[in-house]
Formats: sequence, C-alpha cells, structure tokens
Amino acid sequence: MRRFVGIVGLVTLVGALTMLSAASAGAATGTTCTGPLAPGTYNKVTVPAGASCLSDGPVTIKGGLEIGQGATFVLGSEDNAAPTGTINGGVRATNPASVQIHFTTINGGIKVQGGSGPFGGPFGMTWNAIEDNVIHGGTTITGYNGFWFGFIRNTVSGVVNLNDNVLQDPDGNEYVTNTIHGSLNCSGNSPAPQVGDSEGAPNVVTGRKNGQCTAV
Repeated sequence: MRRFVGIVGLVTLVGALTMLSAASAGAATGTTCTGPLAPGTYNKVTVPAGASCLSDGPVTIKGGLEIGQGATFVLGSEDNAAPTGTINGGVRATNPASVQIHFTTINGGIKVQGGSGPFGGPFGMTWNAIEDNVIHGGTTITGYNGFWFGFIRNTVSGVVNLNDNVLQDPDGNEYVTNTIHGSLNCSGNSPAPQVGDSEGAPNVVTGRKNGQCTAV
C-alpha cells in the first residue's frame, strides 16, 4: 500500500474540497458530513451515499459513525503518527467506497459490509485502510469489493472477522502486525491474506488464528 500514500495528501485534498461542507443538523440528530470534518466534538456522524468526509482530526464522535453506499470516510494518515481522536458508538459501513481510519481509538468496534467496486470515489480507486488504531469491541469486515484493503498495526479487544474480501490489487488483503485479544477468523479472501509490501510482522493473537489467517 506504500505506493498509494502519496495519492491521499489529505490536507491538500481537503483544501481542494472547500466548496463542500460538513453540515450540522443539530446536536440531537448529529452531523451529516459531505466534505471536510473540522476538529471538534460531534454526536453521531453520518456520511451519506456517494459523499466524501475527510479529516485530519482531532475529532471526538460520541454517537457512532455511519458510512453509506459508495461513500468515503478518511480520518488521519499513515504519514502523520499523531492521535486523530475517539469514536464512541463504533463504526458501521454498508457498501462503502473507502473507509480509512488511522491512529484513532474506537469504542464499539468496526463493522463494514460490502463495497462499491475498485474504482471511483475522490481518489479514482477505492481502498480500506484500518491502521494504527485501538479498537474495543472487535472488527468484522466482510464482502469488501475494492482495490486494496489493509488491516495493519491495530490493537483490538474482541474477535476479528475478515471474510470474503475480494480485491483488484494482487497485493491486497494485507492483515499484519496486529495485536488481537480474541480470535482472528479469515476465509474467502482473494488474494489470500498476506504481508504484501507492508513489511509487516505476524499478528499476535491471544485466541486462535483460523482459516486463511493461520499463515499471518
């Protein structure tokens, strides 16, 4: 995934999207994000179908993050190893384009179901990058259809299920260098879970490694 890092250039990209905005619907109903998400505290944040929500943080989300069909959410960057905030109430996505979360504490776990294909969105191609996070409540990412997917350097309390993720990039499905206090279950992924070009280390799992992830 190293070759994609330069694509994001999040600060530059956010500047290019200044015509978009994160529109607040009020404290009771939360925030609908369709552009830059400014540092601050939010209740529930929703990224509607086809929209892009981008932030360098720090942000605190109190009532969960929901990402719609064909939508993109980016918080932080692999290039900037600074805490980006806290998401309480978990992350939920249905057929997203891209979910990219870095250096975040997530309480309530992550659940991503499906994808929207390998091409499209603000970057021209789609990828999930769940990297360098502390995740309480486990992670399930199933049926992601995109270009690349990395689950790297996370510390997870709970079961991790990474199943049926089909990627365009033969270097995809990099699941490495995680510490998982629970089991790691993998099946039906194409390509099979691998180190790829991440230069990562085997996952440390207190439970069992099952299926395809016995190799990583």
